[in-house]
Amino acid sequence: MDSDPAQAERLLRQSLDADLYHGPAHNNLGVLLLAKGELYAAASEFEWARKLMPGHPDPRVNLAMTLEQAGRFDEAVNAYDSALAVYDGFLPALQGKAKLQVRRGDNGPDTLAALDEIALRGDPQWREWALLWRSKLTQ
Repeated sequence: MDSDPAQAERLLRQSLDADLYHGPAHNNLGVLLLAKGELYAAASEFEWARKLMPGHPDPRVNLAMTLEQAGRFDEAVNAYDSALAVYDGFLPALQGKAKLQVRRGDNGPDTLAALDEIALRGDPQWREWALLWRSKLTQ
């Protein structure tokens, strides 16, 4: 997908022509469309993937990122929460939601708890980010 996105998109569309109900293909097509800035089309693909992959958090996180880019912040938080409901503690959902909450100036207990969790479980870059914002929000 990274080396030739146009070819990947063609192949994913062919795959969906053969099997409209293949959730991972919808999710991956949505990722490509999101990278192209086609937010509405990406959201549609993530909705398909979410319905076809009810136990998987990735389409929900991808939908949340799309909604966030579209400025639909409350809906993005709901999508992150949906991912966390499917997979409790799913780090990408926790990170995305916390980043959005910090961006919106939310320094409530849920945000602080998420920052603590990211500081414990995130990769070094996310740990540093979480610790920085944790200290800023509690000053």
